[in-house]
Amino acid sequence: VVRLVEEWPDAGHGGKGRETGDGRMRECRYAPGRWWNPLSLSSVLALACVVLAIQGCEADPKSGRWGAVRERVGLCVQHLRRPNPHAMGEAQTEVKQPGPLKSFLAGGAGGVCLVLVGHPLDTIKVRIQTMEVVAGQKPQYSGMIDCARQIVAKEGPTGLYKGMAAPLAGVAPMYALCFLGYGMGKKLFCDDDAFEKLKLTQIGMAGAFSSVFTTPILGPGERLKCVLQIQNNPGYTGPKYGSYKELVSGLWKEGGIRSVTRGSGATLVRDGVASFFYFSTYELLKKMWTPKGEKGPNTLMTFMAGGVAGMANW
Repeated sequence: VVRLVEEWPDAGHGGKGRETGDGRMRECRYAPGRWWNPLSLSSVLALACVVLAIQGCEADPKSGRWGAVRERVGLCVQHLRRPNPHAMGEAQTEVKQPGPLKSFLAGGAGGVCLVLVGHPLDTIKVRIQTMEVVAGQKPQYSGMIDCARQIVAKEGPTGLYKGMAAPLAGVAPMYALCFLGYGMGKKLFCDDDAFEKLKLTQIGMAGAFSSVFTTPILGPGERLKCVLQIQNNPGYTGPKYGSYKELVSGLWKEGGIRSVTRGSGATLVRDGVASFFYFSTYELLKKMWTPKGEKGPNTLMTFMAGGVAGMANW
């Protein structure tokens, strides 16, 4: 562009050429065939700069000087280089997505915290669900607090954590697969603007798809966990196992792989529906609780969004 403008005929001489030192007119070296291409972006920019330069010369009576032309072109170039404030705003609000390794580590750490905090409540839930209820008799547990009190009294505090090893061991790969499935689900079910416009059905379907990846790990883990959690109930008549090794060996002898994975179909349906509501609720609340001009909610609101989404999950 600069070379083209420098060799452009001086406007002060009627466009015929530039005056040389000896008073003669030097022929302009501008050759259209060497640079013009209608499909070339550089050609369009060059022509735009020249037109603006000529307009500047016409508006200024002193524009016969080449310094005015070059100054005008320089301003044009500076304007082209100046960042777009709207684009800068979009870049600032764009959320940078973590890489696969960071997602794996963060998901694994979050899953470990999930098991440590939630497993005692899960044990209480399973005990109440599987307790023997006889018509006309008082149930074994009157509620959640009574169940926790009886477990601690009979088995000690560690009784609340029975069956925790299986979900704890599988939680890191399970959550890695969960978010892998969620990412693939987004490609399958979500439009490009699904998260911007909160198309919750598409987001929910992507979340439900993640259960296809987690069930092969979660299904057997749930089977082992539930057997260990209920084997101390009065109504349990099956064999009792002292460790996971004995449990896996006993279930394998009982019916092979089908015995170990029994109930995986129900786990798939349960987690598919739960994940649908979890991911859609989480994205909805994050969007609602994000302050204007910010790229996401603060830590407390993110914590609250995850908690409410967890309620929707169950």
